Amino acid sequence: MSMLNTKIKPFYNHALKNGKFVTVSEKDILGKWNVFFFYPADFTFVCPTELKDLSNHYYDFQKLQVNIYSISTDTHFTHKAWCDASKSISKIQYTMIADPSGNLTRNFEVMNEENGLPERGTFIIDTYGIIQSIEINIAGIGRNSKELLRKIEALQHISVYPNEVCPANWKKGEKTLLPSIELVGKI
Repeated sequence: MSMLNTKIKPFYNHALKNGKFVTVSEKDILGKWNVFFFYPADFTFVCPTELKDLSNHYYDFQKLQVNIYSISTDTHFTHKAWCDASKSISKIQYTMIADPSGNLTRNFEVMNEENGLPERGTFIIDTYGIIQSIEINIAGIGRNSKELLRKIEALQHISVYPNEVCPANWKKGEKTLLPSIELVGKI
């Protein structure tokens, strides 16, 4: 069964945000759009390139009022050590959630039980805590923040205009479609 259009399950995790230890729960994400960005592990290879890409676009996400949460099964202490050791990771301003128990990772069904690490799962969650988009990649393929931003803009648009749909490659400000019998076979 798909997790699309389902409410996220309750959680409570330690995290790192701007060099400080914090806690995060499902209550903290309500009222804003959110991205849950699962990645295999700190101190790896593709993961820092993805997290740096998110960091480089942090203000673009903020303009859309979107919170970013990166999540791995590392501890919040390991996140801190990684930030201290890596020039690119030290610049991260979004919240890095620690999930050493794997409970949050399993709640989102992205735990690779063979190695105990999360798959590369991206979840866009609306202001009500409902999952609106899911993307899961194998470990060797990094994700793209610009495409993630485009998807968020499209989701935010159709949340305001639910009778419209966004065609392929749609960008904010471009024309959308109004599904109707008149469009059948005309696109």
